[in-house]
Amino acid sequence: MASKTKSPNSPETGNPSVELSKEEITRYSRHLIMPEVGMDGQLKLKQAKVLCIGTGGLGAPLGLYLAAAGVGRIGLVDFDKVDLSNLQRQILFDTNDIGRPKIEAATNRLRNLNPDIQIDNFETRLTSENALDILKDYDIVVDGTDNFPTRYLVNDTCVILGKPNVYGSIFRFEGQITIFGYPGGPCYRCLYPEPPPPGLVPSCAEGGVLGVLPGIVGAIQAAETLKLIIGKGEPLVGRLLLFDALAMRFRELKLRKNPECPVCGGHPTITKLIDYEEFCGIRGEESASPAQAVVPEISPRELKARLDRGDDLFILDVREPHEFQICNLGGHLIPLGELSRRVNELDSSREIVAHCRSGKRSAEAVEFLRSAGFRKVLNLKGGILAWSDEVDASVPKY
Repeated sequence: MASKTKSPNSPETGNPSVELSKEEITRYSRHLIMPEVGMDGQLKLKQAKVLCIGTGGLGAPLGLYLAAAGVGRIGLVDFDKVDLSNLQRQILFDTNDIGRPKIEAATNRLRNLNPDIQIDNFETRLTSENALDILKDYDIVVDGTDNFPTRYLVNDTCVILGKPNVYGSIFRFEGQITIFGYPGGPCYRCLYPEPPPPGLVPSCAEGGVLGVLPGIVGAIQAAETLKLIIGKGEPLVGRLLLFDALAMRFRELKLRKNPECPVCGGHPTITKLIDYEEFCGIRGEESASPAQAVVPEISPRELKARLDRGDDLFILDVREPHEFQICNLGGHLIPLGELSRRVNELDSSREIVAHCRSGKRSAEAVEFLRSAGFRKVLNLKGGILAWSDEVDASVPKY
């Protein structure tokens, strides 16, 4: 039998000043007829305060379900604008929202869905300077971010403030969900004590994501949040739920609290927020990384001018074959992972211009080729994305 739980920050019941209107009773009737929710549970939802970090892939279904369920106060943190590429998965937005701030479009959509709830807007990047102030007034924090510095920042802030952190992450066909920061349970640092080296783990923008995946993972985050609020069921504390959409399979791993964890352990050494970009090796990366600082570059306009002049340039495309099918500049395709064993296909006497989607992988390719003795090698700055912006808008961006 599922155990009954209560979030340490869940709203108390029995507040005589909080009631449901006739319209709200009709709106939430399918909740009210369930004994596990009932009037008491719905009143808890109405009194609850939940902060959603991000309104994108995970934040979109999360916000919709929390608003529809009647969570009385929802905070939204985001600083991005709606892009055409978002619409494949971020179901809060539609084509008319392209170019609008995400937080503005999300707020309008959620208020139209449920005008009885309060929505707080934080159109800003979450930082060590503002995180404590933003998170402090909420019962539960839901992490829908997609980068390591913010994940560590959200984790540490939640532990310091004693807030449950409903965590989700997605990549390609796979997702993860758990609850960090619950009393007696592990935190994000217990699972990942150290961040991966910069560039080792590709983002969704680089590796892609199946459009329905954030809907599935975000809906599970919403379910866990509602369970914490009403104090029913068995929460994902000490359990990491893994979902594989290709295999259509769920698995579960046990997570244990690390007694030596520097944030949530018995003798924490991190008691205030730090510089998380530096912690993740991102700050100063451009000046410190040889791939960024030493690799010679050519701008898209410069490349176009030289091609128009008829200069003898060898265009090396280091993307994957499926990316080449999306769009290409007519170059010679050697994926970055195959470059070391196919380097014999290149003529070191010719001037080579390497490119990829954004310029990151091609910078690594140029660095490798220079270490292998190639001297006339350039990286196309900004990759195909910049080429589309600056030279040929007919080349699709992805």
